[in-house]
Amino acid sequence: MYLLRNTLRPYAWGSTTAIAELFGREPSGEPEAELWIGAHPGAPSALVPPVDGSETLDELIAADPVRMLGADTAARFGPELPFLAKILAAGAPLSLQVHPTPEQARAGYAAEEEAGIDRGARERNYKDEHHKPEMIFALAPFEALCGFRNPDEAAGLFRAVKAAVAASGREVPELLEWIVAELSSGHPAPDRLESVFSTLINDGEAVRGAAETAAAAAGAAGSDGPYGRELATLAELNGYYPGDPGVLISLLLNRVSLQPGDAVYLPAGNVHAYLSGLGVEVMAASDNVLRGGLTPKHIDVPELLKTVDFRPLGIPYLSADDAGPGQQVFRPPFEEFSLQRLELAQGPAGTPGDSLPSEVPVLQNGPAVVIAVRGTAVLSSPAGSLALEAGQSAFIPAADAPVTARLAADSAQHDAGALAFAVTVGTVPDGEPDAPRLDL
Repeated sequence: MYLLRNTLRPYAWGSTTAIAELFGREPSGEPEAELWIGAHPGAPSALVPPVDGSETLDELIAADPVRMLGADTAARFGPELPFLAKILAAGAPLSLQVHPTPEQARAGYAAEEEAGIDRGARERNYKDEHHKPEMIFALAPFEALCGFRNPDEAAGLFRAVKAAVAASGREVPELLEWIVAELSSGHPAPDRLESVFSTLINDGEAVRGAAETAAAAAGAAGSDGPYGRELATLAELNGYYPGDPGVLISLLLNRVSLQPGDAVYLPAGNVHAYLSGLGVEVMAASDNVLRGGLTPKHIDVPELLKTVDFRPLGIPYLSADDAGPGQQVFRPPFEEFSLQRLELAQGPAGTPGDSLPSEVPVLQNGPAVVIAVRGTAVLSSPAGSLALEAGQSAFIPAADAPVTARLAADSAQHDAGALAFAVTVGTVPDGEPDAPRLDL
């Protein structure tokens, strides 16, 4: 097992306090958006100390991929860690975005390579040949937009916007009238959503004007009423990105509020945006993102429209499998990763902690990474032991299994126990029971 030092990404949308408060340290004063835990070439975790000439986790894996990943993982994914774990803290909305299917990623990457587009170019869409499914587990209340809602429901939202505009004394923009009519047309649901989304994402003065008018009216209307939360989100988004197409697109999408312990997963084609909150994010180790608004970054509209899945979906909540006391396992329908939550406690009999174990197995399907978020957990394997305090993480090679996690006897937060998360390679369940429900 190897202790890691991870890169903290200072993206402008990051919270300045959430990660520091989670780990019990002083804030840096700068945005702290994402803590990356893994071997992604953009910011591979460093080894503490370096091992046999390897200073970073990607170098360690490349030196002996079969021992580090296991023969099966190396055969399935090549000599690279197939997942990336993050602690994500959003203090402001992230961009609307979508990720490609494996087939789209391979074709898009090949086309851009053949065209000679530099991999670091602003207009480059496909940085690699892989898809990028994701999941987010909420550590604190977490707000997001995720997947298309039923178009009839979206029509109701836009009617509410029209009413707010009229009530404010403004003239209702023709674009809003058209959107309501199009969403209510009775055509197949994906066709209605694609028509409106395509019109909005192509931008133009009509879209910008309608977004600004709608946001001003929504802000004045307040958050009461059946659509208060959605209208408040519309006004908030316009405050960050005035007139952006994503302001109105937000009304086409499911508005999601996660409580601590809730999780959702994001398959290919799912248009989504994180709005605020703190969570553990896990994804396939890819950089392939197509953006669809709420960003100053490049938007390739034709490629985006080829990638989006316009079917309305129920919110793709991900339920946990209870693997025993103190453990929950989240298995999204992706083969790259699964997430294990481990809670350890050791209190006197009759206290709330006595229902939790002081030691649990770390579930491994090949390699794993573990990060402690509360208290001190000790990882033990046949090869040795490693203590992780809050904010520290470790890489567990496949060859080091089996591994257990136990509460440190001298933990400074012993009364509160310890909480840690482990990420390992996933398996796709038969029938994909957690696939999102179609709502056509």
